Amino acid sequence: MELYSLVCLDQYGYNKTEHMNTYSSIPDEEALLRESPAADTCDVVAVDAARVAALRPSNLCSGDALRLGEIFAALGDPNRLRIMEALVRAEALCVCDLCALLGLRQSNVSHQLRLLRALRLVRAERSGRNVFYSLDDSHVRGLIEMGLHHVREEVRA
Repeated sequence: MELYSLVCLDQYGYNKTEHMNTYSSIPDEEALLRESPAADTCDVVAVDAARVAALRPSNLCSGDALRLGEIFAALGDPNRLRIMEALVRAEALCVCDLCALLGLRQSNVSHQLRLLRALRLVRAERSGRNVFYSLDDSHVRGLIEMGLHHVREEVRA
């Protein structure tokens, strides 16, 4: 995993980087401004009213959008992703094994697992004195596997 060291100053010279973790990246705003806006918008406004009307009843409701946003926000943390990817490979791991495998402290792993469990991304099962974690279901496994497949595929020209 590559780490990016970025410094980003706002219009007043304030360093915005200090509010970001080391894995955050900021798009090159100047490069984005140099791109032609024509690639992002239609040349003319022509609404397909019938298509819009047919699609409108199945619009994502606010509650589902909020919940899905929380899940993707949780997946935005590299340590949580590393935990989940390890669970994809191992099926189930105890907290101690996750700490040793990922080189993280138990307090950090436990905190991340608590958040993932609250979002129903992982489940916990006690076995004796250990607690084993696994992915909640095949949907979660699919999210991680498809995401990895996407980031590992060749960049399209």
